Amino acid sequence: MGKLIMSLMIGLMAGIIDIIPMIFQKLDKYSITSALIQWIVAGFVITHIKIGIKGWLKGLIIAVLMGLPIIVLVMKNDPESTVAILIMCVVLGSLVGFVGDKYVDKIIPPKKNI
Repeated sequence: MGKLIMSLMIGLMAGIIDIIPMIFQKLDKYSITSALIQWIVAGFVITHIKIGIKGWLKGLIIAVLMGLPIIVLVMKNDPESTVAILIMCVVLGSLVGFVGDKYVDKIIPPKKNI
């Protein structure tokens, strides 16, 4: 499996973990879809960016930074949920970074013919 597909799959798995409680809380489909897309994109970004730190820490930092706009939007109507969103960013971001560092970074990219 290529690095691109693997990174998107890791993000999809994190997104599914994130949206399960949202489904049980019967949140609207736009919030659920937004969270899923955010994690798919985060999986791609976390696994492809190189900043010279441990994978779990890279994932934590990037996920929190990517989650800040969502936190600001949610803060207006539901300030209590911002803590849960931040916790999910920390936990899932660290997990995505760890898994990406362990598996995705080991995939050797195909050689380009120039």
